[in-house]
Amino acid sequence: MTWIFIHCCAKSVKSLHTTTPLLWVWTILPSVTRYLYSVSCEEQRINMIKGKVENIKDKIDGNELDLSLSNLTEVPVKELTAFPKATVLDLSCNNLTTLTPEFCSLTHLIKIDLSKNQLVCLPEEIGQLSNLQHLDLYNNKLKMLPVGFSQLKSLKWLDLKDNPLEPTLAKAAGDCLDEKQCKQCASRVLQHMKVLQEEAEKERERRLLKEREVEKKKEAKQREKEAREREAQKKKKAEEKERKRKEYQAQMAALAAQEQQKKKKEEKKKRAAQNQGKKTASESVPKAKRSICSMFFSLLLKLLLLLIVGVASVIAVCQLTELRKEAFCVPLNVQFEETVRWAQGLDIVQQVIQKMSDLRT
Repeated sequence: MTWIFIHCCAKSVKSLHTTTPLLWVWTILPSVTRYLYSVSCEEQRINMIKGKVENIKDKIDGNELDLSLSNLTEVPVKELTAFPKATVLDLSCNNLTTLTPEFCSLTHLIKIDLSKNQLVCLPEEIGQLSNLQHLDLYNNKLKMLPVGFSQLKSLKWLDLKDNPLEPTLAKAAGDCLDEKQCKQCASRVLQHMKVLQEEAEKERERRLLKEREVEKKKEAKQREKEAREREAQKKKKAEEKERKRKEYQAQMAALAAQEQQKKKKEEKKKRAAQNQGKKTASESVPKAKRSICSMFFSLLLKLLLLLIVGVASVIAVCQLTELRKEAFCVPLNVQFEETVRWAQGLDIVQQVIQKMSDLRT
C-alpha cells in the first residue's frame, strides 16, 4: 500500500511540476491525510485483534474463560472459536445489548454467564447451542425468549431473575433463589417454550394453510379467469368462423346466382334461337307448301287448259272439217250443240255474248 501511495504521489508531483509549491501542497494534502488515516485504522484493527487474542489467552483458566467486567458491547465470536477447550464462558457485567447469530456457532460451550448486561433479546438460533447446560441471564432487559430456546435440550440450570418478563414466561420461570429452583426454572421454561413452539408451529401451519387456501383461491380465480378468457377466445373464434362461413356462403350464393343468371341468359338465348329456328321453319314450311300447291294448281290448270284446248280442237275438227260426219265426231257434235243451247239459255252467257257483240260493233 505504501508503494502505491508513493507512486500516486510521484504522479501528482510530475503533473504539478509547473505549478506553485503552495498549490501543490493543497493538492496533495487530502490524499496524504486519507492514506495516513487508513493506515492508522488498519494498524489499530490489527493491534486490537492481537490484543484480544492475547487478552483471551491471559483470561483462560483451565476450561474457564473470564471476560467479565471488560466493557464489551459485542462478543468477540471469531476470537472465541480459536479456543474450543474453553467450555465455560463468563460475560457478566458488560454492556451487551444483543447477541449475534454467529454467537450460536460456539457449540462447545457448556456454561454461559450473561448476567448483569443490557440484553433485550436473544437470537433465534440460540437452540444451536446443543451442549449448553447452564445459562445465567440474571439482571438483563429480556421480555421474552425466542421460540428456538426450546431446542436447548441439554439445559439443566437457568436464571431469569430481574428481567421484565411477560407474565406467562415470568410465571413459568418462578424464583431462582437456590440451585433447586434454578433447575426447576430451566425445566419449566423449556416446557413453556415447547408449548409456545408447538403453538407457534400450529400458528405457522394455520398461517401456511391459510396462505395455501388463499393461494388456492387465487389459483382458482386465475384458472376461472383463464377459463373465461379461453371461453371468450373460443367464442370469438367461433364467431369469427361463423362470420367467415356466412361470408363464404354469401359468396357461394352470389356465384350460384351469377351462374343461374348466366344459365338463364344462355337458356333464354337458346330458346330464342330455337324459337327463331322454329319460326323460320314454320315460315319456310307454308312457303314450301304454297309453292307445291301453286305448282300443282298450275299444272292442273295447264292440263285443264290443254284438255280444253284438246277438246276444243277436237270439237273444231268435228265441226269445221269433213270429219264431222265420222262416227266418233257425231256424238261430240251432238253434245256440243246441246251444250251451246244450254249455255245460250243462261242469262250470264247471253250478257257475255251481248257484250262481245257490242265490242265487235
